[in-house]
Amino acid sequence: MSKMDNLRAMREARYEAAQKLATGGAAKASTKPATKPATKAAPTVPAKAADVAPAGDELCGHRNMSGRTCTREHGHAAKSHRYS
Repeated sequence: MSKMDNLRAMREARYEAAQKLATGGAAKASTKPATKPATKAAPTVPAKAADVAPAGDELCGHRNMSGRTCTREHGHAAKSHRYS
């Protein structure tokens, strides 16, 4: 087999595995009975807020394409961001 044939076979195998997982996951979810939680859960903090403010400082939190966050203060007047 050529390199492209191997890649095609791997891609098809991944697709079939994903299809089996998707159909199996849907069947499992439909057979599971719905239950009520015993107690109310505490409100969760959004993931953005937890990632942006490490030490109580209000940071801009803007993310660039590589996932780095801006370290300037929240609502800064500068047009550019400082990423770290």
